[in-house]
Amino acid sequence: MKFGFVAKHRGIWPVRWICEALGVSRAGFYAWLTRPPSDRAVHDSALAQAIRSSFLASDRTYGSRRVWRDVLAAGLDCGRQRIERLMRSLALRARPRRRRLPVDMGIRPTTHLPANALDRDFRADRPNAK
Repeated sequence: MKFGFVAKHRGIWPVRWICEALGVSRAGFYAWLTRPPSDRAVHDSALAQAIRSSFLASDRTYGSRRVWRDVLAAGLDCGRQRIERLMRSLALRARPRRRRLPVDMGIRPTTHLPANALDRDFRADRPNAK
């Protein structure tokens, strides 16, 4: 994490200053630059592609359990907690399906409506007269 910061800002400030401020060695930073990605990082990137494709294929509704089952079915071996961690880092969050409103059937029959007793006359001579 610190080396990533140094790499991002080394065009602005000298590497020596940034490394001193963060408390890391310059030799460690330059070794980090030339080091190939770890096996875990390579496997995580392959998993990230599978996770993203499964998540988007589900219309963004699958959570970590369903995505995990899809990834296992695709032939990649991993645990559910790893899927959860990668989904958090990729900012993939399942959204619930929207509940639908009842379907409007159109015109309603007037036979089921109560009679219009007031006939739009809301004036009453005394309380409880209507």
